[in-house]
Amino acid sequence: MTMLCVKAARFLTSKPFPFAFSSHNHKLRPFFSSFKQPYSASSKSQIKMSSSTPSQIVEHIVLFKVKENTDPTKVNTMINSLNRLISLDSVLHLNAGALYRIKSSPIPFTHMLHSRYSSKENLSAYAVHPRHVSVVKESVQPICDDVMAVDWVTDDLNSGDSLVPPPGSAISLSFLKLKEGLGDEVKDEILGLIKGITGRYGGIHQISCGENFSARAKGYSIASLAVFPGLSELDSKEQFVNLEKAIFRDYLQSFIVLDYVVQPSTSTL
Repeated sequence: MTMLCVKAARFLTSKPFPFAFSSHNHKLRPFFSSFKQPYSASSKSQIKMSSSTPSQIVEHIVLFKVKENTDPTKVNTMINSLNRLISLDSVLHLNAGALYRIKSSPIPFTHMLHSRYSSKENLSAYAVHPRHVSVVKESVQPICDDVMAVDWVTDDLNSGDSLVPPPGSAISLSFLKLKEGLGDEVKDEILGLIKGITGRYGGIHQISCGENFSARAKGYSIASLAVFPGLSELDSKEQFVNLEKAIFRDYLQSFIVLDYVVQPSTSTL
């Protein structure tokens, strides 16, 4: 724990550091790029505004790896069907679409869903709802060969009066798989340091982080989500991601970083 504190102090008080992001940093492969035009026209983002913000928010991220050479119309059907689930009573916010960029991942995911709930019970209600089960069975499973879900509870969202990232916002997702044998004390300190990092970068609109409780997270135990006003602000804060990796690299077995642009809502869903 002391070593983590020393590292954090050194990096947080220094000028932007020179570490290059050593993991593969690439745009999605060409066949994924061929889906871009259909999504810009028909990917849907649906939001549900709430009159009050719950004291705790449950974050739910699902990553999808669509099979190569899948018919784009089937992918659109999957995304549109997922976005329609915003109408379920238990859902506070839901947005699904194509990933913008993979910065580091052992699995080439192609799409994601981000949703928010006021409790774990509401997330469970969403998971077992017949409409959700039907979408997974009919639209997701036939065209995806890998799916990963990460869930966590966050209780100190800054800009917490808005549960809905505005359309066009850029989201940077980080998932950490820690080396075996690290105790809860180390996890707690890592989460504390992630929250502290954001104070260095004023362009971050919202930060959420916590310990995963999903059984489908492939061993990734720490999750964080940073919302930026747009892609330009995200790209200008590249050192934010590098800083996380530089501080925690001695404790990591694997590290996933993905970027996503929040899709605009429409009235057609």
